[in-house]
Amino acid sequence: MSTANGKDKAQTIEFTLDGQSVTAFEGETILQAASRHGTKIPHLCYTKTLRPDGNCRACVVEIEGERALQPSCVRTPTPGMEVRTNNERATHSQRMVLELLQSDMPDTRRTTLNKLDVWSERLDVPPARFAARENPTADLSHPAIAVNLDACIQCTRCVRACREEQNNDVIGYAGRGAHSMIVFDMDADMGESTCVGCGECVQACPTGALMPSKDAGMQEIERKVNSVCPYCGVGCLLEFNVNKERKIAFVRGRPKGPSNHGRLCVKGRYGFDYINHEGRLTKPLIRRDDAPKPDNIDGLDDRAAAAMFREATWDEALARAADGLSGLRDRHGPSALAGFGSAKGSNEEAYLFQKLVRTGFGSNNVDHCTRLCHASSVAALLEGIGSAAVSNQVCDVKNSEVIVVIGANPTVNHPVAATFMKNAARDGKTLIVMDPRRTELARHADYFLQFNPDTDVALLNALMHSVIRQGLADEQFIGARTTGFEALRKHLDDFAPEKVEKVCGIPAETIDEVARIYAASKASIIFWGMGISQHIHGTDNARCLIALSMITGQIGRDGTGLHPLRGQNNVQGASDVGLIPMVFPDYQRVDNDDARARFEKLWGVSLDPKPGLTVVETMDAVHDGTVKGMYIMGENPAMSDPNLSHARQALASLEHLVVQDIFMTETAFFADVILPASAFPEKTGTFTNTDRRVQLGRQAVEPPGEARQDMWIIEQLAERIGLDWNYKGVRDVFDEMRAGMDSIKGIEWERLENEDSITYPCETTDDPGQ
Repeated sequence: MSTANGKDKAQTIEFTLDGQSVTAFEGETILQAASRHGTKIPHLCYTKTLRPDGNCRACVVEIEGERALQPSCVRTPTPGMEVRTNNERATHSQRMVLELLQSDMPDTRRTTLNKLDVWSERLDVPPARFAARENPTADLSHPAIAVNLDACIQCTRCVRACREEQNNDVIGYAGRGAHSMIVFDMDADMGESTCVGCGECVQACPTGALMPSKDAGMQEIERKVNSVCPYCGVGCLLEFNVNKERKIAFVRGRPKGPSNHGRLCVKGRYGFDYINHEGRLTKPLIRRDDAPKPDNIDGLDDRAAAAMFREATWDEALARAADGLSGLRDRHGPSALAGFGSAKGSNEEAYLFQKLVRTGFGSNNVDHCTRLCHASSVAALLEGIGSAAVSNQVCDVKNSEVIVVIGANPTVNHPVAATFMKNAARDGKTLIVMDPRRTELARHADYFLQFNPDTDVALLNALMHSVIRQGLADEQFIGARTTGFEALRKHLDDFAPEKVEKVCGIPAETIDEVARIYAASKASIIFWGMGISQHIHGTDNARCLIALSMITGQIGRDGTGLHPLRGQNNVQGASDVGLIPMVFPDYQRVDNDDARARFEKLWGVSLDPKPGLTVVETMDAVHDGTVKGMYIMGENPAMSDPNLSHARQALASLEHLVVQDIFMTETAFFADVILPASAFPEKTGTFTNTDRRVQLGRQAVEPPGEARQDMWIIEQLAERIGLDWNYKGVRDVFDEMRAGMDSIKGIEWERLENEDSITYPCETTDDPGQ
């Protein structure tokens, strides 16, 4: 069946539901179709994100002409089928199942969200008449998950979540009859098992047998706030559950999250207690007149900080911060100042930060440390394909035949993305892992190439040599889409697998086989991480991967392409909005006259045509006496700089340092003024994940004490150094970003509020995202 515009439409099936003629989509179950038409059928073992099992039998319905009742969660309608969900026979059986399950429930409930109680109340199930089974004692050995199997109804949601969604293989089902039970590994306590704490089982459990902690399930939830995970670049959509004390009680993954499909990892589910830590900065601080900057910060603590800094009002702190910065600018010129922003903040914060440096300080000396994470990848991608972003999204593995992961450990660094790779491998896709170190993902791989360290380029060149030698190069793609192939072919003559195997340690026949599988498949995709980019040959490593995809035509289609996995949650976004010294937002070069004219018109000031200093160059400039003052927001170069001693000496020698953060970091000990800022759940803004998805994070709780929103602090400093900004809120900043960034100009704020996640490039308001 096709629609008028020629696009495929799912087949529909007509059947009768409780006397009414309804339709079901092809592949849709009776339960799903009924729910879509407003008919609620009780269910416990079924949930949208897991494979239906049909084992609880709470959802049974009567089908005309069939002797036995059927579980509606696994049965699909057929044309003309007559289904009754609420007649006496069906409801009697449904109520009996619920009553039997209630008989084993403990008197003390584990969660207010107990689905068994919800359905029992809805069907008016009487008090249980049957004796309860002997229930196991609580297992509280895990630091994040409370196990109370007295509330377990053995629906196996947790088993399917652990084994089939997360592919962690920790939870199993053991025993028979009355002795059957959920077990962890070989019946170990959960805290002693191989559980990684992703909490997928907790989210799946309908009765509170598995909970985030002892009391989380019984807290009264006042608000639910849809937001985004603040940790890695996967950008999982989540839901903050805020209690009456206005604290985050627990977190759930959102089923409609395009990059996570409801899944979370241990940090995204449990990693929010830091916002209530006693070490949070809650008042502005100014260095005491009798407290020189320390020569050595090792071992310094809050007591040392109290001796170095005094509390101040916001007016005094902002005045001191702005006067110090503007004074250095006025006396020594724009090159005397620099700013370090953060990829942990929102796009709007990063945008305003780089705008402040460029228009207020007067130079392009703005950077952030995470530019270094994939700087080599960005350089190679801009050179090779003209874009610094990923070509295909993580979920595209479902359309791939071959998945290559090199120099990355996604099970640790991008756990939710890793689940989709493991799912694909389980579904028969070929997974190739290449790494000097055996990672956990290698367990799921069809091919694991454990090559010698620092031989990435040799191995990748050998793969390309083999592709060409086997006649697997895509001549049509090469001719139509690339340049320089003949030079590459000549270069590869020296990299025969038989020669390279002695260097990289991978047998020539394995190199040939992997090259054939990658090149000959209908769709192959490559993922890489810091093992490729943070490398003495990082740019060459990425160039090789790009060239490999090009000569085989494995780019530009579903299931193909190149994907450097971004590290922190907004690495992509911070770079996109110009938190880099050589480009304006959208990677428009500062030394390009047209680009500079565009932003001079947008911002109403003249802009420096000279690229600014990078993170490392800034520290050198401080030692040289060129840079005398810095504004650092959410960054900690005293711990993240490649040369700590060099960086700490530089920070200590600055004439004026303003630090904006949520904790007393190592860098803050060198500050002249410290401004207490907001943590992720305390702010609203957009964040761009590794998939190029612009996503809306919403504020769930208030900052503690006198801590303030980062955006407010940036705006206050901008005003005090002479800038005339008039933003009414985050939306105004986002609209200005759209005016300067063609990649997101089609993403309206209202649309973002409705859809939560939109992929760029998005050129028009009706563009679904490319």
